[in-house]
Amino acid sequence: MFLLYNFLLTILSIFWVPWMLIRARKRREPPNWKERCGDYDIEPRKDNKRIWIHAVSVGEVMASMPILKDVRELLPDHEIILSVTTSSGHRTAREHAVDLYDRLVYFPIDVTRFQLAAMQHVQPAVVAVMETELWMNFLWAAKVFDARTLLINGRISDRSYKPGLRFYYASMLKRMDRCLMQTQTDADRIKILGAADAEVFGNSKIDQATASVEADPAYWRNELKLPLDKRVVVIGSTRGEEEERFVIEALKIAGWKWFSVVFAPRHLERVPELMKAFEAEGIRPGLRSKGEGGQYVILDTYGELDRVYSVADVVVIGGGFADLGGQNLIQPLAHGKPVLHGPHMQNFRDVTEQADRLGAARECTQPESLGAAILGLRDDAEEREKMGAAAREIVYASTGASHRFAQAIADEAGKFHARR
Repeated sequence: MFLLYNFLLTILSIFWVPWMLIRARKRREPPNWKERCGDYDIEPRKDNKRIWIHAVSVGEVMASMPILKDVRELLPDHEIILSVTTSSGHRTAREHAVDLYDRLVYFPIDVTRFQLAAMQHVQPAVVAVMETELWMNFLWAAKVFDARTLLINGRISDRSYKPGLRFYYASMLKRMDRCLMQTQTDADRIKILGAADAEVFGNSKIDQATASVEADPAYWRNELKLPLDKRVVVIGSTRGEEEERFVIEALKIAGWKWFSVVFAPRHLERVPELMKAFEAEGIRPGLRSKGEGGQYVILDTYGELDRVYSVADVVVIGGGFADLGGQNLIQPLAHGKPVLHGPHMQNFRDVTEQADRLGAARECTQPESLGAAILGLRDDAEEREKMGAAAREIVYASTGASHRFAQAIADEAGKFHARR
C-alpha cells in the first residue's frame, strides 16, 4: 500500500499541487512553503528529547493547549515541537499558545522526501497526532527514526469512517503505537479500520473549554460595546453561505431589534459576504478586528470566541444546519449557556446527544424553529437557567482527558529513552 500510495501521489500531483496553491492564496496569511517542504531551521538533539505534536487548524490547536501544558509539566527537559497545517492554526498558536511549545512549524506536505527531511531535523522521541490527522508518509518517516507514535484525542467521524478502505487505513495504523480515542464509538471504529487496539481517554476539548470559563461577561459586553438592555445571541462557527442564510433568516423571524448579535464565522474569508448579508437587512455590523462594536458585531478575530461565549444569553452553534458535521458546542456548554444547533452534528455526536437528552441543548431543523427557539429563550429566564445548569453538569463531569493524554505521551517517551 505504501508504494501504491506514493505512486498515486506522484501521478496525481498535477491536480493536488495547483489545488493546494489556490487554497493557500485564499488565506489571509500565506503558509511557510519552506517548512511545508520539510526544510526546518531546527538542529537535531543527540538525546532526542523532543515531542512532536501535530494539530491541523484552529480547533485542534485550541484542543491541544491543555495537553501541551501538562506535557510541559511532566517532561520539563523535553522540547515541544508543535506543527500545524493552516495559516489560521499558525496564528492561533502564536497568539494563544506561545508559552506551551518551543518551536512552531508548518506540517510538511506528505511526500516522502519532505517528511524525511522534516523528521531528520526534529528527531523526536514521540510523535503525537491530534484527532484524525493520519498521513502515510509522515507515520512512515516517524518509524524510520524509531519514534513512538500516538493518536491523541482521536475521533473517527462519519465522513472519515469508511470500512471499505480498511486496506488503506490499516497500512497507516500499523505504524501507530497507540490509538487514544475520545469515545467508545471512536475506539470501535478505528479497530474496524485496522488498529490493533484502541483506548478510550475522553475529549481534551472539554478541558480546554473549562479553561475559558473565568472570562468576565461584563468585560466582554463592554469590549464589544453591546447594549445593556438587550439579550445577547452569539452565533458560533457557521460554515459557508448556506448556514449564514439559515441563521440570518432565523434572526429575522425572532426579530433583530430584540437582540444584540455577535456573529463568528468559522472561516474569516467569509466576512465580506457576511457583511453584505447583514447590509441586505439594513444593518451595518461592527468588525471586532477594527475595534468596532454595537448591537451587531462580526467577530472576525482568532481565538476569542471561547471567551465571548461568556456574554451570551443564547448560543447558536454552526456546522450542523448544513450537512457539515457540526462545530464545537462544548465551549458554550462549559459557560453554562443554552445551545441551539442543527441536525447534522456527527462530529460531536456523543456530547450533542447527551446535551439534547439532558435539556442543555435543542436541535433546530428549520430557520422557523431556530427563530422561535431564540425568541422563546429571550423571554424565559427560568428555562435559560435550567438549560445552563444542565450544560455545566455535562462538562464538569467529563474533565481530565488532557492529563491522561499527556501522561501517555510521557510514558511513551520513557519507553523510547529506555531503549537507547
